[in-house]
Parts: sequence; C-alpha cells; structure tokens
Amino acid sequence: MFNNSSKILFIMIMIIGTLITVTSNSWLGAWMGLEINLLSFIPLLSDNNNLMSTEASLKYFLTQALASTVLLFSSILLMLKNNMNSEINESFTSMIIMSALLLKSGAAPFHFWFPNMMEGLTWMNALMLMTWQKIAPLMLISYLNIKNLLLISVILSVIIGAIGGLNQTSLRKLMAFSSINHLGWMLSSLMISDSIWLIYFLFYSFLSFILTFMFNIFKLFHLNQLFSWFCSSKILKFSLFMNFLSLGGLPPFLGFLPKWLVIQQLTLCNQYFLLTLMMMSTLVTLFFYLRICYSAFMLNYFENNWVMEMNMNSNNTNLYLLMTFFSIFGLFLISMFFFMC
Repeated sequence: MFNNSSKILFIMIMIIGTLITVTSNSWLGAWMGLEINLLSFIPLLSDNNNLMSTEASLKYFLTQALASTVLLFSSILLMLKNNMNSEINESFTSMIIMSALLLKSGAAPFHFWFPNMMEGLTWMNALMLMTWQKIAPLMLISYLNIKNLLLISVILSVIIGAIGGLNQTSLRKLMAFSSINHLGWMLSSLMISDSIWLIYFLFYSFLSFILTFMFNIFKLFHLNQLFSWFCSSKILKFSLFMNFLSLGGLPPFLGFLPKWLVIQQLTLCNQYFLLTLMMMSTLVTLFFYLRICYSAFMLNYFENNWVMEMNMNSNNTNLYLLMTFFSIFGLFLISMFFFMC
C-alpha cells in the first residue's frame, strides 16, 4: 500500500479529515471532516488486481453520501432551531443525526452495506474500514448519547454480528460480522464512559491488525485455505488461532481485558439484561472461532486448491510472533504490572 506516493497523500488527508471531525465544535465542521475523510478513502479502495474493488468503492460512496446528506440536513435543522427559535423537535433531530452516524459506522440495524463491501476489499483496506473509519462516527455518537436508540443498536449489533458469522466461509465477511459484534460492545461502552470506549477500541484495533497482517501476507481469504495451510509451520498455525480466540474475548487472552472492563461497568450500572445478551452473543462468536480452530487442527489437507508460496520473511515472522506474544500473554503481563505497582 505504501509504495505509492499518491496513496500516502490520501492516507494523510484521511487522517486530517478524522482529526477535523473529532476536534470540531459544530455539526457543520464535523460534517466537513467526514466528507474529507470519505473523499480521501475512496481512492485508497481502488486496486487494479481486485475486480471487486470498484464495486466496493461505489457501495461505500453511495452509503456514506446518504448518511452525509441526512447528517447535513439534520445539522441545518438544529442550527435553525437554535438561531430562530423555531418549533423543531430537537430530540427527533438528534435521533436522525445518530441514525446517520450509525449508518456511517456500520452498526446494526444499518449494517447492510458493511459485509458485502468488505468482500471486495484488500486486507489493508479492510483493516482501515474496521478500525480508523469508525473513530469519527463513534466520537460524534458519544456527543449525542441518546440512550434508547443506542440501546437498540447495541442489542441488534451483538445479535446480528454473532448470528451472521455462523454460516460464513469468507474470512473477510467473518471479520465484518465480528466487527459488527465488537461495535455493539463499543457502543455499550460509550453509554458508560468515553475512556472505556477508547481502551476497547485500541485493544480491538491491535488484535484486528494482527489477524489482517497474517491474512494479507499469505493472501488468505477463505476458510478452506486455513485448513490446508501452514502444514510446514505448526507454530504459525497455532498462533493464528490463538489470535482468533483472543479477538473473540476468551480468557485469559488479551482480548478478554476490554470486555472485562465493559462487563464490570455494566454490572455497576445494573444493566443486567443488556449484559446477558452481550455475553451470550460473545459465546456464539467464540463457538464459530473454536469451530474454525478445531477443524483446521484436525483436518490437514496436503492437496491445496491454491498454489501459493510461503513468502513470509524473517522480519515479518518476528513482528507477527512478537504481537502474538502480547495477544496471548498480554492480560497476564498487565495484571503483573499493576500487581507490582
């Protein structure tokens, strides 16, 4: 990705657009930052080697343009309400703004575009869509914090993210539904505290980066590639599935720590019904992660459908194994650090 100077320029503009949105003190300024972010991300989606990238970029543009139009219209209504004392229902307008932001972030029930678009992206673009592109909408949602709509979105996101990933054979769609499920957890943490949301987002981004880094190097896109791959390296195969379980939030891996914080805070807020739904959905996601791991360890094909080379150099191997070490033993290391302090 970074061998092209124009792509580096677009990445810089995309970062600037997100920073404009986060630091803006008006809805109009936030909308402007979102538009800069959108128009810089679309050129990054284009890939001559991937025929589906054009379709994915068009889907992304149409969905985000719709959300931006609704956001701009609602922002103008709010400005009219404040400046002219007109009889506009402010809570209704705020709900429309939040719906537009949920559509931008890909949260349920506005998730329809997210898995199909992920299918047409490269792994690095998919990583940016799952992580960086969620920062600006989630920050704006934290300013509104309409509990009823947020609660509905959290419940639908964790359920759809869990059930949607059950019958998937595409790794990109699997990661997309996993992202929707994690987005439900992030939205629930927004209801409690901005700091917990930030912690959850950072841990989720780190774990997603480890998996997409591995998938991108070996060009893995489907489940049967996992079954037949890494026949010569059991360590890489084992570490990959440990990272899967860490992303799912299985203790004692690092991915359990942000979920632990959210569970603790929701318990203190007496949100027992919501917490039960979220934990049950996480069990479903862990089920299909475990099913993938179990099948891949038990089945070992020696006839590959894809003729591919092991093109992982020593630097990539060391980096991946270092990140995997923190993914597996990170919770233990953090616990020891606080215990020593």
